[in-house]
Order: sequence, then structure tokens, then C-alpha cells
Amino acid sequence: MRGRLPTGRAVTVQVADGIVTGIDDAPDEADLPWLLPGLLDLQVNGYGGLDVNADPPGSAVVHDLTRALWRHGITGWCPTIITAGRADMLARISAVADAVARDETTRHGVVGIHVEGPHLSPQDGARGVHEARHVRPPDVAELETWVDAAAGLLAIVTLSPEWDGAEDYVRACRARGVVAAIGHTAASPEQIHRCVDAGATLSTHLGNGAPATIPRHPNAIWAQLAADPLSASFIADGHHLPADTMTAMIRAKTVPRSVLISDSTALAGRPPGDYDTPVGGRVTLSADGRLAPVGSPYLAGSAITLADAVGRVVDLARVSLADAVRMATANPAGVLGGRGRGRGRVEPGAPADLFTCDWSPGDRGLRVREVVVAGRTV
Repeated sequence: MRGRLPTGRAVTVQVADGIVTGIDDAPDEADLPWLLPGLLDLQVNGYGGLDVNADPPGSAVVHDLTRALWRHGITGWCPTIITAGRADMLARISAVADAVARDETTRHGVVGIHVEGPHLSPQDGARGVHEARHVRPPDVAELETWVDAAAGLLAIVTLSPEWDGAEDYVRACRARGVVAAIGHTAASPEQIHRCVDAGATLSTHLGNGAPATIPRHPNAIWAQLAADPLSASFIADGHHLPADTMTAMIRAKTVPRSVLISDSTALAGRPPGDYDTPVGGRVTLSADGRLAPVGSPYLAGSAITLADAVGRVVDLARVSLADAVRMATANPAGVLGGRGRGRGRVEPGAPADLFTCDWSPGDRGLRVREVVVAGRTV
């Protein structure tokens, strides 16, 4: 596979048995595409009409989503289960685990399950489009049911530190090898600090899932930006965070602790219009890609892919392409620890998850040419 690495080096990558075995210099030709490691998205609700939170839950959706995401260079992803009733959330987690158990291809693509909720802020604004009737306090007993149903796949749980017992819940996550993430919160800085001290290591879509009006300072956003143990994920669609905000946040958090996510829904890849969805109910997808509940100022996830985010964040946050790629590959792999399985790099010994694409400054996404997953062209 030939292409130009984000550093600008033109190379040929040698692959055998699903592993990168060597990297050689190649002629630097004018039409040489970019050659990037497979993208890793920690937050995917759906894409192209497929939704992991739809009823009834089914493993076929997870299989189909894995293959659909490949077309955009996304070779690893976390199906994201959102706030719902206990039985519904458990059924959706079980469906993902079943899909992984049944299919080797899906097993390679699904790196873990992200549960976003139900232990989120009950306040309007901070709660986002998560249903208020299903928001509930952290419950270690419920966490145990998720761990059992996920069969080793539970990777991230997003919660708000404003609940009593949140620190103990964070410790319970850590004891079970699960990343505790802070999100959809109206917590005080002191509550956030206590959860960070207890072991929280990620902020979920920082700057979103927050009250529409907050104190100038102190507030929950400043507290998370200042917490060195926290990496932070960002949605780079141009709607969730304005360019200046995203630039300042990434500079404060620094590139090594910044992660791009899509937070994509089933409407990503669909034409503009009004839709009924499990995430947000009746929503409007605008021609400019903004996805919002009808008649609401809030957002209902995004309509982009992670490949779109990589292409856009260069302009939105004034970073290099190499940094943008890092935030969508090696950095999310690092957040997952051992689950990252060496993903997100183009180097000997790394998994041969690679793709070539075209991109120039100002483009709103990566135009994928060829994708290789586990050493095979797909």
C-alpha cells in the first residue's frame, strides 16, 4: 500500500498476516494519496439509517454498521448505548456482545461498548436529548449487569459527578477495567475534582451536554479543562463547538489529551429533512448538517463521520493534519488502554488497519480511496 503519511513522508507499507511488517520510502508523486491508520471512534450511535439504540435490538445492525463505517476509514468503533429503561439498555448491550461473538469481522471492528447514561444530569440542557424519565442515580448493581451482559466489552461509562455516590461509582468502574467519563453534567468543580481523584479519565464531548447558561467562573467546563488526568473528546462538526471555542479547548487540553469523536446517529449520511429517531425523537437534519430536535435549541448528536471530523478540525481548531489524525487514532486508542490493541499507528508490528484518502486544506472531510482491515482490502 502506497501513500503519504501525515508527516509528509511518501512510503510503501508492507503487510503480512494482518500486521504491518515494514515501511519503505517511495517516490513522492504528485497524485499520491494520504496513507493513514484506521480511525477509531469512541462514540457511535448509528450511521446511514442503522441505529444501535433502535428497537428491537439486533446483532445484524452491529454487523452492518461495522462494514458501513469501513467505507469511511473507521476500522474501530464503540457502539454507544444511551439512556433508556434498565431492560432496554441491557438488551442493547447484549445485542452488541452477541454480534461480536458471532462474527470475526465485527469482533475486529468493535473495540468496546460505550454506555452514555443513564446517570446523567437531570437538568434541562445538561441532559441534552436523553429522556428525563429514564435518568437515574449511579447504581453499582446495574453496572454489574452491564459488565455481565457485555462479556468483556464494556469499555466506557459516561456519568455526571453531581450525583451522590458518583465517586464510589467511578472507583467501581475502574475496578472492573471500565473508563469512567464525565459528561452531560451540571456538577460543581468540587464534584468534578472528586471524581477525577477517584479515577475518571475522560470528558465526553466537552463543551456540550452542559446547561445553556453557566457561571462565568468557576464552572464545570473550566474544571475539566484544568484537570490533567482527563482526556477530552470533541465533536468537530462546526455545530457542537464554534471554531474559536474548539481551538481554545484543544490548546488548553493539549493535542495528546484531545480525542475526536463523531457522536454520529442513524441520520449521518442521510439527506436533509425531518425524521423520527430513538435519539432525540422528532428531529430536523438541516442542509448544513445540524441535527436538532424539532423546535429545540439543543442538538441531537451529529450527522458526520469521524473522517469528516478529521478533515474539518484542521480549519476549526487550527491544527496540523498529523495532529488531527492523532486525535482520531492513537489518542482514542490510548484512552482505551489495552483495548486499543496497538491501533492508531502505521509502524511495524501494528495492526494492518490502513486507508488511503484525498484531502486538501479547506476540505470538509477525507475522501477515502482504499481501506485495508486486518491486512485485507475491503
